[in-house]
Amino acid sequence: MARRNDHTREELIALTLDTVKEFLTTHSHHELSLRKLANKIGYVPSTLVNVFGNYNLLLLHAVAQTLDELALESKKVVERCNHSTKALYELAYCYHDFAARHPYRWQLIFEHNMNGEELPEWQAQRIDGMTSMLEYLLKAVAPHRSDQEVVKASRVLWAGVHGITLLSVDDKFFAAEPIEGKVLIENLLSSYLKSW
Repeated sequence: MARRNDHTREELIALTLDTVKEFLTTHSHHELSLRKLANKIGYVPSTLVNVFGNYNLLLLHAVAQTLDELALESKKVVERCNHSTKALYELAYCYHDFAARHPYRWQLIFEHNMNGEELPEWQAQRIDGMTSMLEYLLKAVAPHRSDQEVVKASRVLWAGVHGITLLSVDDKFFAAEPIEGKVLIENLLSSYLKSW
């Protein structure tokens, strides 16, 4: 076992989160535990609790890391577009593609539970950053819409894209022929935006 002073606090955080990320490349977070993770990096579980507070917060840091990566990819995709409507489509496709490339990390984002604890401000800001990107694009597409209407539309579209992505990644469309998730996303967005 590594001793407490083998790594700085920052190095131990990075080592731990890198190990979680690597594990989630091929396994669900359901197969991971504090003990298993500590064993993988050569520390005792209590050291990780001292650094992160508890296992739940440790996983929340892994979620934050994943959200940061998704936000960076989303920002790049949106910045490449010269039209807000096209950017909306590309943002939705980016969401789908990210989930398809990182299914277990993406799964952790939505299955992680604070178990009654309040969501830390640093995590709430990440979530706000993702939803505000969608709201900004919708406001650009329909500047005559009120802020309340934009927020409502953003949640409808996000829920739809999320549902399609979830079913696509898990291959749960239950259709005789394969269904491409991005085709359904395109259908959803075009139908919704036309009537909105």
